[in-house]
Amino acid sequence: MEQELAIEAKYQALCGRRDEATLRLWVATEARSLGRGGVTLVAKATGLSRTTIHAGLSELNAPMSAGEQGVQLRARAAGGGRKGPIYEVARLLSDCRRLGEADNAW
Repeated sequence: MEQELAIEAKYQALCGRRDEATLRLWVATEARSLGRGGVTLVAKATGLSRTTIHAGLSELNAPMSAGEQGVQLRARAAGGGRKGPIYEVARLLSDCRRLGEADNAW
């Protein structure tokens, strides 16, 4: 019971701060560290299904691809997120050029 409460407390601390994939790997790691009965205990403590935990275990056991080895995994796809200021400047220059061309057309 004490282990279950500890796992539940950790899960509650992480569940709003991590994406689904990261949580799935975390619960799988917790279950694996507990050994026999770990999947059931973690499922009961977190409310996640045993299927989800087993999927995480499969992901942990799968060999890393050549692209993943030695590279930090990204939480967001490449190119995602807010663009840097250099992109804004380029867009503004492009808009100014277009306005100048439109002004010359008169």
